Amino acid sequence: MSPTPPHDPSFGPDLVEVFGPQQTDGGPELVQLLTPEGERVHHPEFDLDFSADHLRGLYRDMVLTRRIDTEATALQRHGELGIWAQLLGQEAAQIGAGRALRPQDHVFPTYREHGVAWCRGIDPLDLLGLFRGVDHGAWDPAEKHFGLYTIVIGAQALHATGYAMGMQRDGVVGTGDPDRDAAVVAHFGDGASSQGDVNEAFIFAASYNAPVVFFCQNNQWAISEPIERQSRIPLYQRALGFGFPGVRVDGNDVLATYAVTQAALQRARDGQGPTLVEAYTYRMGAHTTTDDPTRYRLSDDVEHWKLKDPIARVEVYLKRNGLVDETFLADLKKEADELGHHLREGCKALPDPEPGAMFEHVYAEETEELRVQREGFAAYHAGFESEGAR
Repeated sequence: MSPTPPHDPSFGPDLVEVFGPQQTDGGPELVQLLTPEGERVHHPEFDLDFSADHLRGLYRDMVLTRRIDTEATALQRHGELGIWAQLLGQEAAQIGAGRALRPQDHVFPTYREHGVAWCRGIDPLDLLGLFRGVDHGAWDPAEKHFGLYTIVIGAQALHATGYAMGMQRDGVVGTGDPDRDAAVVAHFGDGASSQGDVNEAFIFAASYNAPVVFFCQNNQWAISEPIERQSRIPLYQRALGFGFPGVRVDGNDVLATYAVTQAALQRARDGQGPTLVEAYTYRMGAHTTTDDPTRYRLSDDVEHWKLKDPIARVEVYLKRNGLVDETFLADLKKEADELGHHLREGCKALPDPEPGAMFEHVYAEETEELRVQREGFAAYHAGFESEGAR
């Protein structure tokens, strides 16, 4: 194993500077390109030119992702889903990170990355199947370069690091070929950053200079535990203790999230190792549809963050600069309505799985032990069918 190269100073000195105590507004170190008022600002390290088509595309992605979330929440309330993990307020963090990916990059999600799944071309109906309990995720992770949702908190960080180390050995890192070089993104939340798996992943990624971006959506609530009880310093500063850079970005700013994630991914593809991106955002909804956030947080906090709504700020910018008209907005609303209809009708039509399907895809080649279990289960299940026939 070749020695780990030194930290690349070209990634920006501000990424390794230790700032003061965490501030509730994100702090002076926050990377931002679009203010909550919809004004375009610039950053010395992370600044990109966005075309009108690109801006409209990001806005469309966020609007449709929010519609997915709204429809899924309603379906759960009507008993069509067992549970749903909301992403309300986190659309910019997910769409910015998702659209910064190249086709060959690979994503390891948690259970809330509905916007990233949308960016990877996954039919949101496949997400509903998972939360309805009829499958474990109906998409092909190899085809979509998007892993299955991970329920075990923080486990995907280790999966992502191991996959990234495999990419190194496959020779798809640091070749200089933009169509070949690849990186990995591990998504997790602020609560998961307290898990041992995530910190172990940091150690391995730093030690082996793995091409992985750790993307933490700090929505400030680990279910009902506030971030202030989880960390004495801003989360992005933790990266310094492991030997790689960290950066905090305004997670409600889709432009800044895109720019920062793109830079971190390129750094990984070039063989410069891992980066921790902390997307500072806010979970405006509940942790899941089984949660009641009114029991542990103030409504004033929610109202404060509604003023920083990630979709509203882009819409203001687009309208102010004449980049959208009423026809565009009407067409987008129609598209969102059609998506909602697709999800409502498609969810109710999802078939129940065959009971024996649980034995499929356990191993590449069926083991003798699994064969015996499968045959025993089939005989047991057939017994119920026989009794029903009588």
